Parts: sequence; C-alpha cells; structure tokens
Amino acid sequence: MRLFVALWPSADTVATLDAALGPARAGHPALRWVAPERWHVTLAFLGEVADDRRDDLEERLGRAARRAAPLRTVVDGAGRFGDRTLWARVAGDRDRLRRLAQASAAAARRARIPVDAKAFRPHLTLATARPPRSVRPAAAELDPVLRNGPEDVVDRMCLVRSDLGQGPNRTPRYETVSEWLLGGAR
Repeated sequence: MRLFVALWPSADTVATLDAALGPARAGHPALRWVAPERWHVTLAFLGEVADDRRDDLEERLGRAARRAAPLRTVVDGAGRFGDRTLWARVAGDRDRLRRLAQASAAAARRARIPVDAKAFRPHLTLATARPPRSVRPAAAELDPVLRNGPEDVVDRMCLVRSDLGQGPNRTPRYETVSEWLLGGAR
C-alpha cells in the first residue's frame, strides 16, 4: 500500500485557514484547490510499502513518536514550488519538527523501506496548477494574508494510506492506518 507519515492540523486551524483562503479561491478559479480535510504536513513519504514490512515500520514509528514531545505549529505565510504547487508555510517548533521528520525517515529506512530524499520543508499544500497556469499570483497574494496565522499544538503523528483513485482528475483519498501520541501526550 502507498503510505506516508503525517501531522494533521486541528479543526480550528483548518477552519481559520479555510476562511482566509476564500477570496483567493474566488480570485483564482483555474487553480485546483486541495480540500481542507486533506491538508497535512508530510514528515516522510514512503511510497509503496509491502504488507510484510508494516509491523516493523509501525513499531519503529511508534518509538520515534514517543521520543518526541507535542509540537507548536503556526501557519506563517504562503509560498510555491515552481509554478505548479501553492502551499502554506508551517513554522513554530521548526527544529523539533525537522527532527521528527528525520526520525520518521530513519524509522522507515531501518524497516528497510526506501524514503523520498527530498529536503523537508514543512507546509500544507493548498492548490496546484497545470501549465500554462501558474500559482505565482496566488502565492504573492496569500503570503501577507497568511502571516502570523493560526497556531496549533500537534500531539499525534499518523501513518496514512494514500489511494490515488482513477481517471484524469483523480483525487487522492487518505486513510489513517496507525496513529501515535507524541511523547505519550494525553
């Protein structure tokens, strides 16, 4: 199954961010806006994982989560990856967030699962564009709007299954298959 390790923002953060994006959605209808319930911070993308590796992976990810403490996060501006992906920057406990991402990737590698080696940049993907369209104007418009945005305390880490769906406009469906409290938080 296709898996990734993620942190989900709280319902309050999602609602606040969703409301802030209303004018941008109206002003940029050609972008493909990500549904708010799919917003997450990817700690490690694992791709296809064989069923016989999952128990070891889950045990190792659970240890990594117990060693971490709950994290303070804050949405702090917008940016883009090239012309195609618009995102909201996630700041706050960035060093601890980066260490949790590294621990998640290390847990996967120890479970003999290859991990995407891209540099970790904590963000929530908001929209995508297909050429010749670009997310540049939306990123420039949203960056000041999302500065000093909603703050959260994230207390759980999840292993998520991604089902890509079918057809040209396929929208991935996400299902949490395992969840761990950070630092044993209550």
